[in-house]
Amino acid sequence: MRTKKECIAMILAGGQGSRLGVLTKKNAKPAVPFGGKYRIIDFTLSNCVNSGFDTVGVLTQYQPLELNEYIGTGQTWDLDRIDGGVHVLPPYQSTGGANWYNGTADAIYRNIDFIDRYQPDNVAVLSGDHIYKMDYSKMLSAHIKNSADCTIAVLEVEMNEASRFGIMNTRDDGSIYEFEEKPKHPKSNKASMGVYIFRWDKLRSWLISDHEDESSSNDFGKNIIPKMLAAGERMFAYPFSGYWKDVGTIESLWDANMDLLNPRLALNLSDPVWTVYSRSPVLPPMYVGEGARVTNSSCGDGCKIEGNLDFAVLFHDVTVGKGATVEYSILMPGARIGEGATVRYAIIGENVTVEAGASVGSPPTDGGDPAKWGVAVIGNSLTVGEDAEVKAGAMVGEDIAARECVSP
Repeated sequence: MRTKKECIAMILAGGQGSRLGVLTKKNAKPAVPFGGKYRIIDFTLSNCVNSGFDTVGVLTQYQPLELNEYIGTGQTWDLDRIDGGVHVLPPYQSTGGANWYNGTADAIYRNIDFIDRYQPDNVAVLSGDHIYKMDYSKMLSAHIKNSADCTIAVLEVEMNEASRFGIMNTRDDGSIYEFEEKPKHPKSNKASMGVYIFRWDKLRSWLISDHEDESSSNDFGKNIIPKMLAAGERMFAYPFSGYWKDVGTIESLWDANMDLLNPRLALNLSDPVWTVYSRSPVLPPMYVGEGARVTNSSCGDGCKIEGNLDFAVLFHDVTVGKGATVEYSILMPGARIGEGATVRYAIIGENVTVEAGASVGSPPTDGGDPAKWGVAVIGNSLTVGEDAEVKAGAMVGEDIAARECVSP
């Protein structure tokens, strides 16, 4: 007999993340490494357990193998529970046939039976590809206090940036009277974070109605939220003021990793009260060789550093050879940087080898925004040959021969 739950969480983790290019060729976006020891999904899973949500569904779809293996039984996040715990929920064949999820709302609709098993009063619908720390229990308390049918977390952004987001226009009591998707002339700066809490009986009804509407895109932002608002359901905004970033592009992924090296900007990942859990291998401490220089950088266990690092984020088991230079770059697990190689403003994928004397990326020549200049990216398990050159902004998806030059 399962215990009736006050709230369960459903994490949308099936996105392809196509704007991350070669980094998601064989990986779902939430499984992409982040911050030296984490995967992107670690933040949402850790938020759930730290908020007291002990029943979590993870909805996978695109390239799920590594994500499924990484989550495992959920023990890392204290979600290996007999009554609840974490459940990986891929699309499955039903009486109507087997299809991929058609949209975010369809993904939840097709797991109604799973949710009903726990008879929850409320359901939190979360994204598995954002970097942030948030206490969902406080949002749930506000949701219950307001007798809300739906509560949407919002983050105040700069007004000149508001047209990039879904904007919630609210009354003085926080109730939402209008939702505008990427408005040209926004009335407010309250941007939706894609974090929702619904009364389950209400959401269940709306999901069924949306599924029966053949014209629907089966999406929360495009369909469910506007329909509920138009019908006069009780909808409230929940203000959030902490660090939050959607790492959906190469530039935003690079930028968020660099933020970790600035204690004034980034999340406190060493906070013992609100731990961000990760499933990392147990390796020896990093080794820094004689003559190596490490400044403004973060290095994972098992790293061997004999070159020079400045503003670099290194995951576990990374090697940087003698005379090599790594600046303003991210080196994912197992990367090997050869002697005398140079890596600047770049993301080096998992198990990549950059051979001796090679050059990957370069800083903006005008000192401007590297997002405009271009971060160089090397896909997983590739080799950049000896003395090869990869220009700024190049996206590399195949091996590069010695002395070859690759441009964007």
